Amino acid sequence: MEEQLSLEFLRVVENGAIAAARTMGFGDRHKADEVAVEAMRKTMDQVEMDGTIVIGEGERDEAPMLYIGEKVGLATHAPKALFPTVDIAVDPLEGTNLCATGAPNAIAVLAASEKGGLLHAPDLYMEKIIVGPSCKGAVDLDAPVADNLKAVAKRLDRDVEDLVVMVLDRPRHEKMIEQIRTVGARIRLIGDGDLSAGISAAVIGTGVHMVMGTGGAPEGVLTAAALRCLNGQILARLVISKPQDAERLARMGVKDTKRIYATEDLAPGKKIIFACTGVTDGNLLKGVRFFGEGIRTSSMILTLDERQVRFVDSVRLEKRPDLKVRFN
Repeated sequence: MEEQLSLEFLRVVENGAIAAARTMGFGDRHKADEVAVEAMRKTMDQVEMDGTIVIGEGERDEAPMLYIGEKVGLATHAPKALFPTVDIAVDPLEGTNLCATGAPNAIAVLAASEKGGLLHAPDLYMEKIIVGPSCKGAVDLDAPVADNLKAVAKRLDRDVEDLVVMVLDRPRHEKMIEQIRTVGARIRLIGDGDLSAGISAAVIGTGVHMVMGTGGAPEGVLTAAALRCLNGQILARLVISKPQDAERLARMGVKDTKRIYATEDLAPGKKIIFACTGVTDGNLLKGVRFFGEGIRTSSMILTLDERQVRFVDSVRLEKRPDLKVRFN
């Protein structure tokens, strides 16, 4: 599956990112998301697979395309063909506000696995701690903030003051931010995009050592898929903020609402593909660039079973007689 579909999924996220990037800075987050969804769905329907969206834009009544349970791929047009069966999680535009304002770290994202390889996470919030390979097993979701920071610093053989923690800039994190500052670690507050932050924490050289806070559960599953390939770790727990949340989880068969999910619980698949393309410039990837001779994209594609991490710089050339290709 990984070898057959990885480059196809790369094309899916590239097309989604290009479509979204054309709306960058327009101030219309809904339009940016809409065009990314349309581009990704159109591309996925050309892929030789029997795909099912398990994390998407919402329930069928809420989203006309890429809704949870939607079938995608060429199997929808050729039901008798023997195409691989794939579960797919998508965030066509992670950071809709970032794209709308031209801010950094907007990305188009897709994760895929064999059937049952991605948790069908409800659209709720999750408490999360994310660390890279060197700090696996050092953190505890229920431990005090100071203890987790000291444990990470010890694993990285540095002082707590040298750590950088990424946190979503939200009122719900005020207490946690104050605790981080009290211990002495540095903080990088982000307006959106805890998925791209989580990936950054698992890659050496990004200057991000840890991600903490509460964010979306679907993004938690996508992050876990990437971390399985990057050997990082996420610990997460669903947040129930109102009675309807508990009722929804009960209908989904979730009995233990206080369960702490590990990376392998969120993305248990044996074959996983994770692909993302930058829409705006970010920590890991450059954004889409339009120029006279074509379009340039910066992407990352990860595979679990093949153990491959690929950074892909693509140029789509215009069909012009005076075409020139530059290397820079």
